[in-house]
Amino acid sequence: MNSELLLRAQSLDAADPLATHRSRFVLPNGVIYLDGNSLGALPVGVAETVQAAVVDQWGVGLIRSWNAADWYPAPLRVGAKIARLIGVEAEEVVVCDSTSVNLFKALVSAVRIAQRADQRRNVLIAERDNFPTNTYIAGSVSDLLGLELVLVDSTDVTGLSNAINQAGNRLAAVSLTEVSYKTGARWSMRSISSLSHSVGALMVWDLCHSAGAFPVALNDNDVDFAVGCTYKYLNGGPGAPAFIFAAQRHHGVLENPLQGWHGHVAPFAFESKFVAHAGIDQMLTGTASQIGLLALEAALTACEGVDMELVRAKSVSLTDLFMSMVDVELSDFEFGILTPRAADERGSQVALTHANAFPITQALIARGVIGDFRAPNVLRFGFAPLYLSHVEIHAAVLTLKEIMETGEWDAPQFHQRGSVT
Repeated sequence: MNSELLLRAQSLDAADPLATHRSRFVLPNGVIYLDGNSLGALPVGVAETVQAAVVDQWGVGLIRSWNAADWYPAPLRVGAKIARLIGVEAEEVVVCDSTSVNLFKALVSAVRIAQRADQRRNVLIAERDNFPTNTYIAGSVSDLLGLELVLVDSTDVTGLSNAINQAGNRLAAVSLTEVSYKTGARWSMRSISSLSHSVGALMVWDLCHSAGAFPVALNDNDVDFAVGCTYKYLNGGPGAPAFIFAAQRHHGVLENPLQGWHGHVAPFAFESKFVAHAGIDQMLTGTASQIGLLALEAALTACEGVDMELVRAKSVSLTDLFMSMVDVELSDFEFGILTPRAADERGSQVALTHANAFPITQALIARGVIGDFRAPNVLRFGFAPLYLSHVEIHAAVLTLKEIMETGEWDAPQFHQRGSVT
């Protein structure tokens, strides 16, 4: 064991301005949780909020709670809490549906806005190796609207630039995920948004691995649309509703392709003709999942008063330490580091590669170090700065080293795959 790295971890924790924020979360004893990039930890107060919503508001208040418990405005109210974390105004974000559904809405809206300005715009650029649902949705939108879909490789800046310039005035929109779900590599939001706008196209960003992990500045970067989930670094819980952002300059010309009564200017007038609400409300479709929304609202209190620049600084520190330890402690075991070494080129996760990634991941989980696996050979480790310490990162890598030294990863039970891998 390298004692210098342990001393470095202890020193970093002693000086950590976010160390006390761990108390905002409910974390099981004996677990080092490195999967917050897939499902965030449970914040304090969420369980009590959900219990009250079910037992008191639903159980006792019944339908009266739409007004008495202020259920109806929850999508906008919770969206306003997320707005600060992604660098936009409160009235530009609403929480609703899933990331996939919201991406569909955003892409169709973006393309239609672009085509109203210039009917020649019939090209959509997306990522070939993005999280699959993003590619599926881009394909669906392209089929629906008769677009040419151009797919580029994630992090291939030259390929993306060439595709944007080649499409030119035929380009309607560019859809990218800021941080790769698999590698942790990060696009430059500023330069890519600027390049897309230079040819008259709209920019749509997926923030699933960004929101809550580091500062996001959508308005400063003139972004048109963005979507994201809330169950990763925002800790909203499994299947928590997603959010959608539309820049205020587009609100008067939005065309939500999933027009529903909650997006109507007067939903309780029950008019047969759809007339869109003037604001971000128009991106709503149907009745929101109130229990999920209320759980998310309570979860977001864990981010209240948090300086996102400090969150980013700690994220960089945690991931730097992890990669340094992999270099020192795991050099004999054929691991590769898939994530960029440069801090400004990565998000808040580190992806390792190994031929036996799946059973190694399962052996780690059995030891209480929880990361996850992505096919075909990737071990993913997410670093949520609000509840992780540097000493835990040090211990996690040493546990991985023990698993490799002893060969315990090769036990039969660690090769068996469940329905979720």
